[in-house]
Amino acid sequence: MSDFRVHHIIPVFLISLLISGACSDLSDYDSEQVESTLNDSLITSTESWDVQMTLMQQEKARILIEGSYAITYQTRERSETHIDGPVYVQLFDTTGSVETEAWSKRAVYLEEKSEFELYDSVRVLTNTDRELYSDYLVWSQKTDRITSPRFVTIITPTDSISGRSFDGLTNLSEYVIEEPRGSRVVD
Repeated sequence: MSDFRVHHIIPVFLISLLISGACSDLSDYDSEQVESTLNDSLITSTESWDVQMTLMQQEKARILIEGSYAITYQTRERSETHIDGPVYVQLFDTTGSVETEAWSKRAVYLEEKSEFELYDSVRVLTNTDRELYSDYLVWSQKTDRITSPRFVTIITPTDSISGRSFDGLTNLSEYVIEEPRGSRVVD
């Protein structure tokens, strides 16, 4: 076993000496670039199966997300979790009741932005029977809004509308759709 350690310690030590020696002759800019590249290559990952994540806000559960598999990639500057589905999401209101549910085939959580991206066959259902369908959707924890630059369809008890470039509240009570098309039932 000591032989194994020697073989691995010497190359790592030699590489460190070569890099530190080479960096001393580099300009400040070049040294920063080398250090940045080395830091970017230091990625850790964690895998999980049968995933259930809860994000808290003001000591209360704000979002619950479930998936069959997740892998988290982390560097010093970035952390993101890729979740394979089926993915199920619940958004809770301030009283702890389920306000909105969503389903998709996969999702990505971008920690530094506090955003979830939902992909493939996205369906959103609110507690007021409003539904949204798309193939891509972003939920921002910071703004409590959902957006999509792609085609969406919203169905409510009284109308349906489709279009591109969606932006709205998570409960779908207020939203804007560019290039809308649809129908409305008028009493």
